[in-house]
Amino acid sequence: MSVTIFNRPDIQDFLRVLSGFNQPGGNQRVKQIVHRIVSDLFKTIDDLDITPDEYWIAVAWLNEIGATGQAGLISPGLGLDHFLDERLDAIDEALGIKNETPRTIEGPLYVAGAPESVGFARLDDGRDTDGQTLIMHGTVYGSEGKPLSGAKVEVWHCDTRGFYSHFDPTGTQAPFNMRRTIITDDHGRYKFQSIVPHGYGVPPGSPTEKLLSALGRHGQRPAHIHFFISADDHRKLTTQINIAGDPLINDDFAYATRDGLVPDVIEHFDEASINANGLKGPFAEIRFDIKLTGLVNGVDNQVNALRQRAVG
Repeated sequence: MSVTIFNRPDIQDFLRVLSGFNQPGGNQRVKQIVHRIVSDLFKTIDDLDITPDEYWIAVAWLNEIGATGQAGLISPGLGLDHFLDERLDAIDEALGIKNETPRTIEGPLYVAGAPESVGFARLDDGRDTDGQTLIMHGTVYGSEGKPLSGAKVEVWHCDTRGFYSHFDPTGTQAPFNMRRTIITDDHGRYKFQSIVPHGYGVPPGSPTEKLLSALGRHGQRPAHIHFFISADDHRKLTTQINIAGDPLINDDFAYATRDGLVPDVIEHFDEASINANGLKGPFAEIRFDIKLTGLVNGVDNQVNALRQRAVG
């Protein structure tokens, strides 16, 4: 027998009380959000006849997510990060803003404070010998279509094992390995040498993997490279590119793949190209130009200034 109590007047009064609506202090916005979330949860328990055992299993899972610091990992896995991007796109469309370089999710593994250079940077320390050499470059353009000198290109990616520096469980990577900040040159260009990253999966046995498995889903990502791009009088762009040819490009558990963010990978074996880049052997090349958008009424309306991030 299914019993529902959500619409009872005393339950509705209880929701208002627990959300603090009967108290003069506190934060009205927080009250509004808590009231909506807890109301939806109460109704879900009613509608789906959720048992106490099921509820407490969920509480234990939330405790595990917190203890392992994986809230930032399950968030994209449940599509929340992608949904936020879709909302920002819709807001821009309503404002008449066209994002020629699409935004996409940041992910949880950015670290502030990467070494800075102008025009060019070497990202990797050369110790990951399983990686194919990569030369990636492009031009950053402003809202008026002109190259932007002095733009800041922050770039980070994982190694061939799928591990990021500062988050490497083996502890073998140096700080800021495969992380750099490149200031564009007088022609708005950036360029870096690194290795082609590999895809990776969520930690085996983790609470994130447990939920994805219960949903019949995997926790794998295609190979990708993250970017923050910022410049004076422009909105900061958060994006990432996928490595063309990866079989998971259209099956990313974090839903980060977007049209326009899978640039071609060009393989070079000729001596002229190898010598021109100061290399000793074949390499892969990716060109990725970036087009920023201007401020909205003098404000960056899409920056996530309050998001917690690691600092190196």
